Amino acid sequence: MISITVTALVFGVVFLAELPDKTALAGLVLGTRYRASYIFAGVAAAFTLHVVLAVAAGSVLTLLPQRLVHALTGVLFLGGAAVLLLKKDESDEAVRRPENQSFWKVSGAGFMLILVAEFGDLTQIMTANLAARYDDPLSVGLGAVLALWAVAGLGIVGGKALMKRVPLKLITQIAALLMLALGVWSLWESIAG
Repeated sequence: MISITVTALVFGVVFLAELPDKTALAGLVLGTRYRASYIFAGVAAAFTLHVVLAVAAGSVLTLLPQRLVHALTGVLFLGGAAVLLLKKDESDEAVRRPENQSFWKVSGAGFMLILVAEFGDLTQIMTANLAARYDDPLSVGLGAVLALWAVAGLGIVGGKALMKRVPLKLITQIAALLMLALGVWSLWESIAG
């Protein structure tokens, strides 16, 4: 059964962490050059694959003792918060233009870009942590994939307008504070539990 609470929490954390990421900017660039639905199909497929891998890795962590899992996820969340707070602003990356605008060429370009750029990315690691933390792979996976798809959709269709209204630095700071809170909470549970 899916937990709406876990799904919503994961959605919020992953959405905020992914929004200032380079892939959102790459999606924006691709969206200005190619048919949005083609790009989204490739990007969505790549994000789905990443979430499945992250949830599987996080599910393996649930086999460890609870206190150890809480301590590990707490440290990883704190590390993720530090990465968000300390990373420098990223600029648009050059995206190689496919030779034609066919569905397979354009969606394939989007898929490969995300597959390579997101492998081992902060949000993939966060998703694995959340899967270990909540031991609810379906809810965590659903929240993460919906968040990544939402960011991709925003980036492809209208990311530029959002970035003009909400400073990227503020979005990054909110995501870092959420991760910091989750890290402290997980560490507290490892000590108190």
